[in-house]
Amino acid sequence: MTAPVHPSPRRSPAAALLKLLAFALLAALAAGSARPAHAEPMAETEAAAPYPASVAAAAARPDAAAATRPLRRYAEVRALWVVRTALGSAEQVRAMVAQADASGFNTLLVQVRGRGDALYASAYEPRAESLPDDLSFDPLKVAIDDAHARGMAVHAWVNTHLVWGPVDPPRSPAHLVNAHPDWLAVPRSLGRELYHQDPHTIDYLARLIDYAAANVPKLEGLFTSPSHPAVQRHLQQVWLDLAGNYDLDGIHFDYVRFPSPNFDYSRGALERFRAWVEPRLSAARFRELAAAAEQDPYAMVDALSEHWDVFRRDSVTDLVRGIYEAVKALRPDLVVSAAVLADQRKAREERYQAWTAWLADGIIDVAVPMAYTADTELFHNWIASARVTAGKRERLWAGIGAYLNPVDTTLRQIDFARRERVGGVVVFAYGAAASTPPEPGALASLERIGRQAFGAQPARGATDGEAP
Repeated sequence: MTAPVHPSPRRSPAAALLKLLAFALLAALAAGSARPAHAEPMAETEAAAPYPASVAAAAARPDAAAATRPLRRYAEVRALWVVRTALGSAEQVRAMVAQADASGFNTLLVQVRGRGDALYASAYEPRAESLPDDLSFDPLKVAIDDAHARGMAVHAWVNTHLVWGPVDPPRSPAHLVNAHPDWLAVPRSLGRELYHQDPHTIDYLARLIDYAAANVPKLEGLFTSPSHPAVQRHLQQVWLDLAGNYDLDGIHFDYVRFPSPNFDYSRGALERFRAWVEPRLSAARFRELAAAAEQDPYAMVDALSEHWDVFRRDSVTDLVRGIYEAVKALRPDLVVSAAVLADQRKAREERYQAWTAWLADGIIDVAVPMAYTADTELFHNWIASARVTAGKRERLWAGIGAYLNPVDTTLRQIDFARRERVGGVVVFAYGAAASTPPEPGALASLERIGRQAFGAQPARGATDGEAP
């Protein structure tokens, strides 16, 4: 979800390097004590798992009640994105659910993977640093229990390739940023410099962090490499862990794209491209370019820019397809949705997010174009175009950037989306429902949106007429 970036204060370069060194030593000690020197290597995700293996194994066992109960479906989805900052305590989560319910929302998209971490009992990723140490508090479970008791649906919102902000590294050595810096995407301006450098050296990660910090707000932070096979396997495990262990109604992709056309120029991505493109070229042409690439790592991608774009686009699509098929095999009832750029050309050509093809190929159930603008004409164009692309109305929910708008503009956008007969709307976001605060004594923005757009009572279940 693209929203304003508020980086934490950064430490000095020296402090950051000392912190990176400490993490490297901890990780090396942990790896050295984990197994005998000649033992078979553990799976990468198992080695980094912060929870017992018994928890990881449970991901293969879908909850029996979740697998048999009817899915909550609505004639109109009235959804709310809930950012992880609203999940700091059980009381905070319950208050959020109650307010959303009172405001007429019937669906919550709850951010459970914000930055390569977990706001739930994950078998594969460390607990989010923002959460209290009390492991008995599971924000996702509290949200599900409270929302389902009110007849509301809950979807797990998963940030895909964005894994850390442009600040000091995560504290946990198990976090993939520390444990697997070779999984990270590299910008073009650093690719040549880092090509021959070991990703596990202290300076490698520091260079990526410094680059991200210097490029706020156009770059949200550190991203994983979409073409990396280990990244794709890890993300699929995260999804199956959620699908198998929680009574969810759906799981929601976000940041399932490249950060910009300037990525990914990591050595691994360049080498994977060479292997991918070789059978698509004549032997003579490939030998010529391979020789040039010995002198300049970018020689092949620059000479084959169209192929390079297809490779990057296919990397994202392959991930989406693999996750969709695996999740549907485990939980065919779950709705798989994706927050996508509303500008279809920009999504496809600049972020390699071919979401119109994902709908056509049936590898997502619902697209949610993030039509974040106060410009009425632009909003109308984005939603009308997406409606044509989606075909069936239930395959499109309109993403509305309420945080940018006065409440009246948000209400007009909801009204237009309804006139286009979309399957629902998703408001960004709980806690930031308007660009300006309400006047003293006036209704809170979220409540006003709910009352005027959805009526006084939450619209869900039979009272709203369930969709077949």
